[in-house]
Amino acid sequence: MGYRDQKSALRSLTEVAASQGGYFTARQAEDAGYDAPHLTYHLSAGNFERAGRGLYRIPTLPLSEQDDLIRLWLWSRGRDDQPRAVVSHQAALVLHDLAEFIPTTIHLTVPHGFRKQPPQGCVLHKGRLDRNETQSFDALPVTAPLRTLRDLAATGTLPTEQFENAVGAAVQRGLIRQRDADELLGYDHKRRSANGSVGDR
Repeated sequence: MGYRDQKSALRSLTEVAASQGGYFTARQAEDAGYDAPHLTYHLSAGNFERAGRGLYRIPTLPLSEQDDLIRLWLWSRGRDDQPRAVVSHQAALVLHDLAEFIPTTIHLTVPHGFRKQPPQGCVLHKGRLDRNETQSFDALPVTAPLRTLRDLAATGTLPTEQFENAVGAAVQRGLIRQRDADELLGYDHKRRSANGSVGDR
């Protein structure tokens, strides 16, 4: 890219990082006007921090409450530097305020062709998501409430009471329709009766 003065470059990079919990990628830094030597200099000066492979952070920006999710989302970047993951299952349920527990494992849904091995504490589900099955939570793409509940019904990773409470809360808040709730509860009950399994969070 063409030359960009230091203030303009910092302003551009800060805008990107602020929308991503303070994080930015090497390619985003380059697009903002920081070539490799400049990036190395600012890392050594403490202006930027290394946060992972090709991932950095501006330490003066506040950490997001969803810091762990943002890091995993950015970890899922492809060769085009675009993240591939969508927050799903239990983590999405919590973001929709349909659960009170803190998930011990983070679940992400990625495209079928995704090849990266997930870090510890992360579970990947490969599948296709339509546009109406996702929505944004700040910078994060998250499965919509109905898709989230369908995923959980299919995997059986919530105890029955928690799942029923989540479905009921979604109906009460107008996030899903009653007929969707009836379908979800019926499917969940049928699956549990068939195999008797209740997964972990």
